[in-house]
Amino acid sequence: MALSGKALFFGRRCFVECIRNYGITPVLTQKALDPVQKLFVDKLREYTQKSKMSGDLFVDPNPVIMKEYEDDIKRAEVQYGGGKGIDMTKFPEFKFADPQLDSVSLEKK
Repeated sequence: MALSGKALFFGRRCFVECIRNYGITPVLTQKALDPVQKLFVDKLREYTQKSKMSGDLFVDPNPVIMKEYEDDIKRAEVQYGGGKGIDMTKFPEFKFADPQLDSVSLEKK
């Protein structure tokens, strides 16, 4: 009796696993059959190649994009206190000083 119960459990478990694996198999075996997906992957690869070759801040900079970038940097300098010699593209360094504390006496007067 115990053997048939284990065999039944094993059979059900195998059936569940087969259903799960069958459901995911088409996703794994698909080789970019979708034309939109293929176009997206091609554009990503093209952008990656251009960004490695460019080495600049932008991949395909044109004068309009560069002017917008410079305007945004100037606006941030005015708004957040940048000025001559301050690099607004790097993260600021914070320096905190410990406050001077007065000593407190716990003696009763």
